Amino acid sequence: MYFFISQLSICDIFLISDIVPSLLHILLNNGWTITIIECITQLYFMSACESFECFLLAVMSYDRYVAICNPLHYSTIMTGGYCIILSIISWLLGFSVNLMYIIKTTKLHFCGPNIIDHLFCDIVPLLELSCSDTSVIHLVVYIMGILIVIMPTAIIVVSYTYIILAILRIPSNTGRQKAFSTCSSHLIVVSTFFWTMFSIYAVPSKGLTNTMSKILSLLYTVFTPLINPIIYSLRNKEISKAVQRTFQRRVVY
Repeated sequence: MYFFISQLSICDIFLISDIVPSLLHILLNNGWTITIIECITQLYFMSACESFECFLLAVMSYDRYVAICNPLHYSTIMTGGYCIILSIISWLLGFSVNLMYIIKTTKLHFCGPNIIDHLFCDIVPLLELSCSDTSVIHLVVYIMGILIVIMPTAIIVVSYTYIILAILRIPSNTGRQKAFSTCSSHLIVVSTFFWTMFSIYAVPSKGLTNTMSKILSLLYTVFTPLINPIIYSLRNKEISKAVQRTFQRRVVY
C-alpha cells in the first residue's frame, strides 16, 4: 500500500509542477503568452499524469481487495516485484495512450482566435481554437476516455463490491471498522478524483459555464494532489501520533 502511495505522490508532484507555475503566472499577470508547442506539451504531461492516476487508483483498489478478501495470501500475491510491475505498467499506459490524440493535435492548423479562456492548456478549449476539422480527435478522445476512465472505474467498482460483501460477513463491529479503515482513504481519493473527471469530460460542455469548467478543472489538477497526502497522512496512525507528539512538545516548551 505504501509503495503505491509513493507512486501517487510522485504523480501528484509531476502534475502540479506542470500546472501550478503557469497558473500562478497567469493569475499574477492577468494572462500569459504560450506557443502552440508549449501548450501541447503541457497538455500531454497533464493528460499523462491524470491517466496514470486513473490506472494507479484501479491498481490500489485491487490491492485493497486482496488485503481484505484474501488477507492470508496477501504477502504471496502482492509481492514487491508484482507491485513494481503493476506500477511500471500504469506509468507506461499513462504516458502512451494519450499519444494518439496528442500527435493528431500537433497537426492541427490554428488560424483564428489565439486566446484560451482557461487556466491551462486543456484539450477542449484548445480544439475550439483550431481551424481544422477536429471531429476525428474528438472521437479518439472519447475512445481513449473509455480506456482511461471507464475501465479503471469498472475495476474499482467491482473491487469495492467484493470488499463491501467481505466486510459485511465479518461478525464483529470492531473487525468491520478495522477492515473498512484500511480502504477508506483510498475510497475518499477515488470519489474526489473521478467525480471531478466525470463532471468535466462526461457532462456535455454546453451544460457547464466557463467559470464552472475552470473550477472543476482546478479540483482534479490542483485540489486533489493537495489533499491526497493530507488524507493518507491523517488516516495513518503512525503519522497522527507523530504530529500529536510534535504539538505536545511545543506546548510543553
